Parts: sequence; C-alpha cells; structure tokens
Amino acid sequence: MSNTISQIENTELEQQKAVEISGSKAVLEALLQENVHTVFGYPGGAIMPIYDALYDYSDKLKHILVRHEQGAIHVAQGFARTSGKTGVVFATSGPGATNLVTGLADAMIDSNPIVCITGQVFASLLGTDAFQETDVINITTPVTKWNYQVTDATEIPEAIAKAFHIASTGRPGPVLIDITKNAQIQLFEYLGYKKCNHIRSYRPEPEIRNEYIEQAAELINQAKKPFVIFGQGVILGKAEEEFKAFIEKTNLPAAATVMGLSALETSHPLHVGMLGMHGNYAPNVMTNECDVLIAVGMRFDDRVTGRLDKYAKQAKIIHLDIDPAEIDKNVKTTVPVWGNCKKTLPMLTALLTENDHSAWLNEFRELEKDEIKEVIQEELNPTSEVLTMGEVIKVLNDLTNGDAIIATDVGQHQMVTCRYAKFNHSKSSVTSGGLGTMGFGLPAAIGAWYGAPEKTVVAIIGDGGFQMTLQELGTIMQFGAKVKIMILNNEFLGMVRQWQQLFNERRYSFVNITSPDFVAVAKAYYIDGQRISDRENLKPALETMLNHDGAYLLEVMVGKENNVFPMVTQGSSVSEIRLK
Repeated sequence: MSNTISQIENTELEQQKAVEISGSKAVLEALLQENVHTVFGYPGGAIMPIYDALYDYSDKLKHILVRHEQGAIHVAQGFARTSGKTGVVFATSGPGATNLVTGLADAMIDSNPIVCITGQVFASLLGTDAFQETDVINITTPVTKWNYQVTDATEIPEAIAKAFHIASTGRPGPVLIDITKNAQIQLFEYLGYKKCNHIRSYRPEPEIRNEYIEQAAELINQAKKPFVIFGQGVILGKAEEEFKAFIEKTNLPAAATVMGLSALETSHPLHVGMLGMHGNYAPNVMTNECDVLIAVGMRFDDRVTGRLDKYAKQAKIIHLDIDPAEIDKNVKTTVPVWGNCKKTLPMLTALLTENDHSAWLNEFRELEKDEIKEVIQEELNPTSEVLTMGEVIKVLNDLTNGDAIIATDVGQHQMVTCRYAKFNHSKSSVTSGGLGTMGFGLPAAIGAWYGAPEKTVVAIIGDGGFQMTLQELGTIMQFGAKVKIMILNNEFLGMVRQWQQLFNERRYSFVNITSPDFVAVAKAYYIDGQRISDRENLKPALETMLNHDGAYLLEVMVGKENNVFPMVTQGSSVSEIRLK
C-alpha cells in the first residue's frame, strides 16, 4: 500500500477557526477523537514531547506503563481481542521501536487492529546513524498493514486518521506511525480532526458477487456430507449470530481453528471440535471424507491442512473470506465468496434449503468416542499420580462455567487449553495463533482484562514462556490488573521435548529448563500466590485463585513427559492423525 497521505476532505474543518498547537498535542487530540481511552507504552528520548503533552491529558487518557515494548504491543493485542477496539501503543525510537517488531508480526498474521506511534530522531538527523536512530519504516514494512513517517506536524491529524481507518477496517492489522521529534515539537495551525472513512487506493471489503453466493448455496443444498470450518473472521466480522443461523438452518457440522475458538459456544450441538495439528480426531479425519467443505473466515494455515496434496481432494470447496489474497492461496476453491461474512452469510443462508444431516453428524460423534477412549479419558481423569494439564483445565471449566476469558502462551499448555477449555462467549479465547509467540500470554492477559474488566481473565502459561515476559508482573503491580495467572510447570520446554521424543529418539537437547520460585517472584511484585503438585489441592487452589480480589499466581506442577495427542505429524495428511 502506498505510503502517501490520503487526501481527506477538509471542507468542514476549513470553516473552523485555526488553533496553534504542537504536533504532540495533535497526536493526543486525534486519539481522543478516535475514542481511545487507554494507551500502552514506554517513554524515551525521541517520544518525550508526546509524553510531556500527555501530562496534561491524564484526566482523559489513561497510560499503562509496561516493562518492555514487546509487552506493550502484546497488551494492546489482548485489549483489541477482548474489546473489539483498536489497541494503541507508544514507543520511542531505536530499540524502543525494534522491540515492537515481534508483536507487530504477531498482530499482522493474527489480524489484530493496532496503532503504534513511535518517536523518531529529528528529521535533520535521519540517515546519519544518530543516537537511537533506526529505519523503522523499512524494518516494519513486512509486518504492518501500513506504515508512514511524519516529518512535519501538519501531517499528523491526517496520518493518524488514516492509521485508524486502515487498522480497523477490512481484514484488521497493525499500523505504525513514526513521528520525528521536530514534528512533535513543531507548532502549526490546527483546524480540528476529521476521521478518515475512505482512501482512494484502499478497498477494505471486496465487492460481493451474487453469482458466487448462488453457486455456493447450490453446492450446499446438494451436499450429502457438508462440513463447515470456521476461523477468527467470524469474530472480527461480528458475525457470530449470522454464523449460527447459517449452520443451524441446514444442520451443518462445524469445527473451529485455534483462532476461531469462542466464535461458537463449545456446547453447541453442531460444534464438533477443533481442527489442526493437535485438534480433535473427528474433524481432522472428516475433512477428507466430506463432499462439500465450507471455510468461513479462515486461511487454510499449514497447521490446519497438513499435506496440501492430500487435503480434501474429494470435496468441493467454498471459501468465504474478506481478504481476496487468501482465496486460492493454499487450497484451490470451487466457489470463492468474497466479502465480509457479516454480509455474505445471511445472503447465503437465505438461499439454503432446510436439511437434516444427523446421520452425517453422528459419524463425527462416533469418531469422537474413539478419541475419548484413547486420549481424553486419561487426560481429564488420569489414573496416574501426577497431575495432567487436561485435568487442570477440566476443573477450571467446572469453576468458571465457561464464562472466563482465557489467554494462553505458546506450547503444550496452549494446545491442551484450546482442546479442553469451554467457551460460552465470543472473544473469550486469546492466543498467539499464526506466529506462535512465546511470552505472549502474560501481557496479552493484562490487555484482555483492560478490554473486559468485568470478566474473569485467566492466563495459562508454561514455565518457559512465562520467563520471557515475566517483567510485566510489574505492570500488574503498578496498575492493578486483576489477572489470574496459572503456570503449568512440567520443567521442560514441553512441545519441543515432545518432538524430540517422537522424532529424535528422545535426544533431549536443551529443553530441560530450570525455573525460579515463581511464587516468590510474584510476591516480590506484591502478588499473592501458591504452588501445588497434589490432586487433592487442585480444586481448592483454583477456587482460591478465582475468588481472590486482585491478581494471583498459581503454579501447578504437572507430569514432566506427558504428550499432547492427537497429533498430525509434519508431512502427514490430516486423515493420518495419530491418537497415540
């Protein structure tokens, strides 16, 4: 996308009386006009003028001081995921800006609407290798939906208006605005702020083609074994009710991607589980048995498809997506349905004939019995003395009734949580899907709480990932986010260890990780907690955590060498999924 500032109509603004303000104040005024109330950031030299201006806006803008810029953007991601709003991040130049890159990449691949505002050295110093100067525009171009460098204060209102429009529309994503220090200080004639709702070179939603809707409806109406797979696009499109009406009209079995979890309540009778490498047995196997595969708001990621040359070759494929670039990217579709599924799903549903696919649905349930027998029963109700991750999630489900927001880090605990957690409400599963960022869980949970402070927010994290961003306990300490932190400690980098066991003859190479006393670390941040390892203490400890007024850390010692199954091994077809 072009980095040229769009021409925004200023007819109304020109009639207003100009006021002389600084570029820094213009930034803050823009945020207020975009209904931003909370910013996550970390100050530094190149963004100091904006922070100085922020001093006078403390009654209008809440600023959460994180402990690392990567933490800031993960917090903003969690906020965006649970609130449905755009997360906003402040960071300084140089290392401050480069520390955002992992989070930008994560937000880009998982379609999180984020606006990052970074400070930059004076325009006169650009290209001189000045102190804390980095070429943040070229560094972040591959991991942002759009970025732009402002060197003159008069550009600030339009640049930020465009940033919010691009970040939040179409397929959402992160945007970065880099503002040189001279532009922050510069005084200019400010005519007010006007939101951007159109950019000539940017079409957030493709034109819906009725002929494709009709073709898709015809295929579904004729299908004997239709199967729906859905992703986060349902949530981003705010199309949960439209999606439910769609599958219910024709009794279509539906399975979620990791990112699609919570779009449809787990207990829904047509919900047949989770897709993917560690997903449920039935939906993976039945992908290669269905005659029509309907993908809604998902991108056919390799973790979902397994071997592409063996993926759903017997099926007609319908793909509903707002991003035309995803159509035919990995899987060739029979009928592409471009557009926002909030609009396309009702159009499609209206053309469907009511049908009964109960016999087909029952085939999923029969395969589910195999998984329960071979995997789930022992994971949730173990006969061994050691605790399993699955039974921890089972007790958590019992105590929260599926009403909590659950944020996970990345690893075995993530897959177990995604497999067994119950979700009754949309936007209640927060995880790093596409990038798989260890260290995501804690800051994302903090942001999730700010996005939905009325909810119980539980962060489920492994002992490895927790040590990547545990400094954000300081953010909790200072600002009081009531996050419940549960560390599932198996004393290994568990997912890597599982692969080394299965595919490298148990040659455990640098996966046994020594951890500090996590409870003592939490207490150093004035956060209460406890550590348990016995089954008899599990439920009381979880009750204590959930009932505690404030943040709480619970460390649960689980089996050291337990594996996550089922599993689609690399290079295998989804129908070759292993139960053991």
